Amino acid sequence: MPVSSGDFPPFHLRRRDVLAYIGFSVAGLAVAPAVRAQTPQANIHGRMGDKQRFDPSVVTDIARQLATKPFVPPPNDLPAAFANLNYDQYISIRSLQNPIWRSEGRGIAVEPLHRGFVFTNAVDLYLVEDGTIRRVGYNPAQFDFGDLDLPNGNADIGFSGFRLYSVPGEGEPWDFAIVQGATFFRAIARGQNYGAIARAITLRPAEAKGEEFPIFRAFWLERPAVGSNSITIHAVIDSESATGATRMTLRPGDMTIVDLETTLFPRVALEHVGLGAIASTYFYGPNDRPSTEDIRVGVYESSGLQIWNGQGEWLWRPLHNPETLQISAFVDSSPRGFGLLQRDRSYEAFQADEQRYERRPSLWIEPLSDWGPGSVQLLEIPSNAEINDNILAYWRPKAPMAAGSEVSFAYRQYWCWTAPERPPLATVTSTRVGQGSSGRLRRFAVDFSGDMLGDNWPADLKSTLTVGPGTFQNLRIWPYPERKTARVTFELDPGNENACEMRLILEAGGKPISETWLYRWTP
Repeated sequence: MPVSSGDFPPFHLRRRDVLAYIGFSVAGLAVAPAVRAQTPQANIHGRMGDKQRFDPSVVTDIARQLATKPFVPPPNDLPAAFANLNYDQYISIRSLQNPIWRSEGRGIAVEPLHRGFVFTNAVDLYLVEDGTIRRVGYNPAQFDFGDLDLPNGNADIGFSGFRLYSVPGEGEPWDFAIVQGATFFRAIARGQNYGAIARAITLRPAEAKGEEFPIFRAFWLERPAVGSNSITIHAVIDSESATGATRMTLRPGDMTIVDLETTLFPRVALEHVGLGAIASTYFYGPNDRPSTEDIRVGVYESSGLQIWNGQGEWLWRPLHNPETLQISAFVDSSPRGFGLLQRDRSYEAFQADEQRYERRPSLWIEPLSDWGPGSVQLLEIPSNAEINDNILAYWRPKAPMAAGSEVSFAYRQYWCWTAPERPPLATVTSTRVGQGSSGRLRRFAVDFSGDMLGDNWPADLKSTLTVGPGTFQNLRIWPYPERKTARVTFELDPGNENACEMRLILEAGGKPISETWLYRWTP
């Protein structure tokens, strides 16, 4: 039966979401018919395909065996009528079927997503029901294509991914996750709009050789127990340099939690691997001024990078839209957590009636094992348009992964309004940057807020600022106990430098009472 629009409102893919996928499109990589019998998809179906018994260990075995063979690109088999769709044509495709498991009272339902536009690669979708695998077959009769001129025939062209719904016993269903393109996926908490994009694995970002984008080959979705509020998904990852097996468990709610367990099988030595990667958008805000007039106050999905490092220190790095590519490495060992957070939750911070950036999720990453030495890496990419995902944060292990090795890691994601782990300290609530008193001087105003800055204002409160290279002057604290806020202002003198690193913290009683504010100034 067709889906009632009252139950499942139509899904709208935003234009900015599409840009994230264009860079890894491999639609032009054809596979010769002579080798298609040996494709990974054929091998997957032969071992864990339709009507076979499901064994999660076999998913890992498939990835392990794939790593012993050369990478085979996905076939360029999508009919031109779908491959040549533009954005508006693609989003006009509508499903006519109820999402899978919708009427079974299992709390979660699945909607396969059509191929087309930049989503040209096919993934195999399998359901695991009572231990038996059932392949989800494509049928064009299940879709409304509007005015599109469709190809003849009834070929099974597969799907590009899927969307997950929370279907409560009472209340309206809502979609909480989308898995589509490369190894990208997104999730939200109840009441949020989609924003940040997660990656199951990241290889060589921002390197001169070019970033490598692994892809999902196949998914096995375990049917949730009746009344449950979680779903477990298994997947095979493949790329030129590595393969992998991933297990994801998703639990939607006021805070949507995703657990990921991945085993990687490098085909070659991997020098630059990103774990827990998050992509987001920062176009402009209080510390950036747009080059063109805009009626909105701010345009950003995430306001900063939070790190809780292995030494227990809380770091906050406001995001920035630089003139040139900026790569920052926060060296650490055994990190406790990190994430791209949206701290600005008021409409007034953005005045963006359509985009509603205050509703975008924060994404916090919590390692579930000891990740050892490495660094949290932050990439800030110059952007002249808000549709670009120009921010990338991830954990980079210090040790390379050897060819032929097996490397396992696990972490938990919190897609949330407020991160589950928060510093018991005053936190940065605003960073503003403007013209200084003369020349190249730049004036900064950093607001720290917390209960300790209220009625019981510390008598010996002081700010400690370090700058290098460059110098600072006119450092001052402005007390606002009625708002439980201390504002620190100063002027940066970069001299002839084109990059200055700054570190600021509030102290009282001989110890820190705030998180550490970090900032890299560039012209």
